[in-house]
Amino acid sequence: MSSPTTAWPSLRVADWTPTRDTLHMWTQIVGKIRMAHAPLLNHWWQVPLYVSPRGLTTSAIPYGAGAFEIEFDFLGRQLEIRSSDGGTGGLPLRAMPVAEFYARLMAELDRLGIEAPIRPRPNEVDPAIPFPDDHDHASYDGEAATLFWRQLLQANRIIGEFRSHFVGKVSPVHFFWGSFDLACTRFSGRPAPPHPGGVPNCGDWVMVEGYSRELSSCGFWPGGGDEGAFYSYAYPAPDGFADQPVGPDGAYFSEKFQQFLLPYEAARTAPDPDRAVAEFLHTTYAAAADLGAWDRAALEDDPHRWN
Repeated sequence: MSSPTTAWPSLRVADWTPTRDTLHMWTQIVGKIRMAHAPLLNHWWQVPLYVSPRGLTTSAIPYGAGAFEIEFDFLGRQLEIRSSDGGTGGLPLRAMPVAEFYARLMAELDRLGIEAPIRPRPNEVDPAIPFPDDHDHASYDGEAATLFWRQLLQANRIIGEFRSHFVGKVSPVHFFWGSFDLACTRFSGRPAPPHPGGVPNCGDWVMVEGYSRELSSCGFWPGGGDEGAFYSYAYPAPDGFADQPVGPDGAYFSEKFQQFLLPYEAARTAPDPDRAVAEFLHTTYAAAADLGAWDRAALEDDPHRWN
């Protein structure tokens, strides 16, 4: 592991997999609480978490006439709950089984008068151990979790800049707890064929809603490489997409994952990591948009046009 002050920290996936898998379950619990109270937005945009200056947050969750927020504070190693009526609560982020995290979080919400009716079983993983019964995932390395958040800070910043070049329909840069990745999605404006589904422990109708429009999506995932990977894919993928040349050096099309990947370590060790990731995002999007005959002139603009 690199120093936590390194802008582009090194964190080998193999060195923190038990913590990653436990944190994945914890974020699913928190994300489901947000989903229980937020109205549906297209493509499930009401369910993700967001990178914050200290970790990952739900942002404001509507509740009655007020709101509350749950934040993973990786710097303070606390899960923080804040309510618009002045109530606060939380629990320490330390090694504990998912079952204990679930019970303690629900007890804190109950103490604050917040009802949280969720389906207590994870999605998009197999096996899907119900949260109250999960004593298998119980690891937490605070330093590793903080380094992962610092990776997310960089990814969030660069993907956010990339997002600013698009004036068509585009998602926020948000963290999906089901797949445990940071994502941003651009849309052509045309409908897409129904997604075939097949994601473990996730209804096919969920994927149909998520992929109801033609899209090009990119993001960062703590997998797909020794230190994670930036990714880019299209749905539906136009003919010839996998064969398109993209940059920078080190980027490639993964037959296994059916998407372009840029290993995080290739970006981190590049002479200019920002430029390397930006090149990956722009060239992979161009491959999807050009082959898919998107109206790029109408969908893109210069974010510096008013400077």
